[in-house]
Amino acid sequence: MGKWERFKTDTRVTVKKTLRLAVDANAIDSAESMASLRQAAELLRSGGTVAFPTETVYGLGANALDEAAVQAIFEAKQRPAWDPLIVHVASEEQLRLVSSEIPRNGRLLMEAFWPGPLTLLLPKSFRVPAIVTASRPRIGVRMPGHPVARRLIELAGVPVAAPSANSFGRTSPTRAEFVLEDLDGRIDAVIDSGDSLLGLESTVVDVCEEPPMLYRPGMVTFQQVQAVCGTLLAYREPLDAASMPNTQPSPGLGLKHYSPRARLILLEGADAERVMRLAEQLQADGEAVGIMLPDDLSLGALSRPDLIYRWGDLGDQEGLARRLFAGLRELDGAGATVILCPLPEDKGLGVAIRDRLLKAAR
Repeated sequence: MGKWERFKTDTRVTVKKTLRLAVDANAIDSAESMASLRQAAELLRSGGTVAFPTETVYGLGANALDEAAVQAIFEAKQRPAWDPLIVHVASEEQLRLVSSEIPRNGRLLMEAFWPGPLTLLLPKSFRVPAIVTASRPRIGVRMPGHPVARRLIELAGVPVAAPSANSFGRTSPTRAEFVLEDLDGRIDAVIDSGDSLLGLESTVVDVCEEPPMLYRPGMVTFQQVQAVCGTLLAYREPLDAASMPNTQPSPGLGLKHYSPRARLILLEGADAERVMRLAEQLQADGEAVGIMLPDDLSLGALSRPDLIYRWGDLGDQEGLARRLFAGLRELDGAGATVILCPLPEDKGLGVAIRDRLLKAAR
């Protein structure tokens, strides 16, 4: 594991120290930023775990070709072995290391959306340990668009397996401080480069068969993918947990996922009067009520105004996506025991936002 001594205590992985390495995405070539990136890249090469920003959320990275390093991701996150990882690459050469074949639809989507927030399920190369894909023959791969992520992977010189950098099932982190809330002392380092740019995880599409299948909605919408692959289908999850497979065909398909510690109550077509009435009822029951408050709603004075997160305009889906996980994290941190959240419209990027919220509320 290199010079960073790691040992197991029960199911938790402990490291001597989690380094916080600052990188300025707007001055990535500065001496300070490059020193941090080189240190992080050396940790990845030596089998360590490094959390880093992508344009979607912060990921927890390890060398995808090193089985022991990938195992450390699962241990740090307490992630079940049935949940496969996404591998991040920075070049065609790294892509060929992890995938044995690129189907035609895959090439078309790469040309349209890479680098960017789109993950493709491709045939797995024999070089990739089975742990990465939960022993399945397909591997999720994407080329991130965030300059810090790209430079880190280039400097490391290896493809990087990287699920979101949080404890399994918890709200995905969009800042380094959120990573440390879950994983401080359990990973080797985190690169602090400010907030993630987009705020929701990547879209996942299986291009190994015809028609291609969209498994997880994300920042690239169904309509955008369908414009390139006209036969695209959308995956429908089983209605009950008993019918779920032992291993998942794609990352992000767990029935409960992305969850704050507080109980999450979702409101369809909510108006201010309804939200206020429910909030006051819950407060009377002794709950500390947090509200993901859109700009469209004005609630007047609640008894705990500190538990209101200004989410943005419900019509601005990109803004809602960017601030979703940060809002849930901040309300958790403020002590909310219940969070009320209106649902956006079920169209465009709203499909992905609703997907995360519905999984978080289960």
